Amino acid sequence: MTERNTREYGKSIYLWLAVSAVLLIVFDQLMKYAAVVSLKDKPARVLIKGVLELRYLENRGAAFGMLQNAWIVFIVITAVFVAISLYFVLRVPKNRHYLPLIIAFTFLFSGAIGNFIDRVSHRYVVDFIYFSIIDFPIFNVADIYVTLSVIAIFIMILFRYKDKEMSFLFGSNSKSDENDPN
Repeated sequence: MTERNTREYGKSIYLWLAVSAVLLIVFDQLMKYAAVVSLKDKPARVLIKGVLELRYLENRGAAFGMLQNAWIVFIVITAVFVAISLYFVLRVPKNRHYLPLIIAFTFLFSGAIGNFIDRVSHRYVVDFIYFSIIDFPIFNVADIYVTLSVIAIFIMILFRYKDKEMSFLFGSNSKSDENDPN
């Protein structure tokens, strides 16, 4: 990729990231709004008997109900996730080789912001998806974004990208790095 193409690709990536993040956050917030309107103070809605239900829950804790009412801790954790995501996106070489990681970090960012909006505005997160077949804790769309993106990031770092391909995180982000992912 020439230097000009790299700059143009970098600009289009930033635009794509911004639009994608906004759309993912809006989708999460719309689903939570729909859960409040259709599920709050009502019985669970069974989608697949014995497997999947929609249930309203105001989660004042973290995953699996840990750290109840520690919303300041969640604000700090969210800030860390957002900072890591932004740091990564700003440092990553602007070529298609890193697009899967960029997408995963976009989902991580969007999930963190989606739950952050709830915590700041309500001091709890609206959860509503329940897998009754395994009695899994109730969760929401933002939780799906965060969980799947973290798994994807770990898998890609372990199995897809070589150590030297990740050197941009702590080393220089030179033009040669941008043009050669190997």
